[in-house]
Amino acid sequence: MKTPVQSLTETVGHLLRARKLKLAAAESCTGGWLAKLVTDIAGSSTWFERGFVTYSNEAKMELLGVRVETLQAHGAVSEETVREMAAGALAHSRADVAVAITGIAGPNGGTAAKPIGTVWIAWTRRDARMLSAHYLFNGDRGRIRRAAVVEALQGLIRFVR
Repeated sequence: MKTPVQSLTETVGHLLRARKLKLAAAESCTGGWLAKLVTDIAGSSTWFERGFVTYSNEAKMELLGVRVETLQAHGAVSEETVREMAAGALAHSRADVAVAITGIAGPNGGTAAKPIGTVWIAWTRRDARMLSAHYLFNGDRGRIRRAAVVEALQGLIRFVR
């Protein structure tokens, strides 16, 4: 029996395949969880192009082209950074659509300005359309990461439609 997250991931795949689009994922706090869900689906190679796990700031800069100035001015968990991550995922892949996730899953790392559970997600396409959104998820590390992946998938469905 499929879990709701598996069904959500399959819906993303059906939409992308029907539109002949390929996906790239740039993940920080989720550590490749979205890419794992996607690649659990047989045949996902027809619509999933690649994933980037960019946990460190250095990886964000080296693999996705996030600017050091952006990280210094806004931090790794910010709208500016997640938008550069999404744009970098497209620039460094052959995908048509990209999703990027960055956040603070805890149990450490939160601040008054960016508490544990703070997550930014961005979705973009080659036509330069981009959306980004801020979330504050509750729960432990696992729940926050899962909520981020679910929201990223739900956002992909809205974004691709």
